[in-house]
Amino acid sequence: MQTAAGVVLAGGRSTRMGRPKAWLEWHGSTLLYRAAAVLARTVDGPVVVVAAPGQELPPLPSGVSVAEDPVEGLGPMQGLAVGLAAVADRAETAFVCSTDMPFLHPAFVRRVLRALTPGTDVALPVARGFRQPLAAGYRTALAGLVADLLAEGDLRPGMLFKHCEVTQLSDAELLADAQLARHDPALESVVNVNSPEDYAEARGRQPPEVVVERFGALARNGGHRPHAVRAATLGAAAAAVGLALDRHVVAALNGDQVTRDTALPLAAGDTVAFLSADAGG
Repeated sequence: MQTAAGVVLAGGRSTRMGRPKAWLEWHGSTLLYRAAAVLARTVDGPVVVVAAPGQELPPLPSGVSVAEDPVEGLGPMQGLAVGLAAVADRAETAFVCSTDMPFLHPAFVRRVLRALTPGTDVALPVARGFRQPLAAGYRTALAGLVADLLAEGDLRPGMLFKHCEVTQLSDAELLADAQLARHDPALESVVNVNSPEDYAEARGRQPPEVVVERFGALARNGGHRPHAVRAATLGAAAAAVGLALDRHVVAALNGDQVTRDTALPLAAGDTVAFLSADAGG
């Protein structure tokens, strides 16, 4: 098994948006928090946010680190080089994405990373009609090659792809994954928000549907029975069933990840089990 990292590029100029995308509110947290937390709950290695020189970032999930880009204005290739180098000693592969992907689903991340089979350097989705270099999987060993290309003035991801082994993933190949087809059939994982209109449309959508269960002392009056709610975060899921994530309550996400992070992003198909943290609960 390969250790996989997550890299979020946060240093874009947000020219069309008119304000930093990293700080855009998203169901009580920010777009950057969501992107970093989705990767953190999906990969088994480190998660790093790449920031522009001197860039102020909003709060990040616990355990997510920041790598500052030493050079401004060279675009995503520079961020890619910095991000891959930051995790290369701890992971063989990395899923790399931009900040502004509010519908990125863990099943998409897992599907892309699985395509990084031996001999493949880049797993590149060609989704919804476009290549998606900022929703792709990379060998972390490519950090040096990317830096060399930048030194030669090659600032476009397409130049990297000419120098390594790339596996392209079509819509059909992506959706051959049953979980992805079920929970993100339109491949909205790759949708980004570039303008205020994009953001308003995305923010106005209904939250994903998740299943909530309660156990122990929290399951009185039939509360143990699973039922569906719409919730973008763990805190919203708790509120939907009349709970607060305080010291008396913990949550298990999809049967394993135990947390009290109210801002933890949820995705379609998630199951959240709330349990009493009190002795004998």
